[in-house]
Amino acid sequence: MSSTISTMKPPTPAAHAICPTPLGDLLLATTHAGLAGAWFVEGQRDTPAWADWGSALPGHPVLAEAARQMGAYFAGEREGFDLPLDLSAGTVFQQAVWRALLEIAPGAGTSYGALAARIGRPAAVRAVGTAVGANPLIVIVPCHRVLGKGGALTGFGGGLWRKVALLRLEGWRVEGADARARVQRDSAPSILST
Repeated sequence: MSSTISTMKPPTPAAHAICPTPLGDLLLATTHAGLAGAWFVEGQRDTPAWADWGSALPGHPVLAEAARQMGAYFAGEREGFDLPLDLSAGTVFQQAVWRALLEIAPGAGTSYGALAARIGRPAAVRAVGTAVGANPLIVIVPCHRVLGKGGALTGFGGGLWRKVALLRLEGWRVEGADARARVQRDSAPSILST
């Protein structure tokens, strides 16, 4: 998976569109530098107030390609995304966490602790969790691949039921339907990769 990442502070999105998915409509937003947002329209924390962004432009090249790749992902035809990304809405620390999320291979998972170690901040596990929760590009920057200790199913900004669905789409087995749920990947050498 390859992505181009911009570091400039984003203005109001240059264009936005709604992308239907099996898990609910996604609001996609792009700046001139790249895709800057993907949020579930309903049931997600931190979905921006987008009513004043003007008319949707689903034909915008970045948005059209994001929607095409999203459709292929949900159809099981692709495992990740290859889009220009603009992560500049985050702090330097958040951007480091989001870049590390992009390195989690499809079908792999990691823990918050391993992610903190990966960015060179092993004591910042809680701060990493907060940055993961602030991810503005749900599904595309794969925060759903971050698990608690021992494969525990932890929170997800789009709702835990969506995290379960995304993990199952990627071949994970989810045991239990509550906060004590665990995930496993039969073909992976370890539940959590570093």
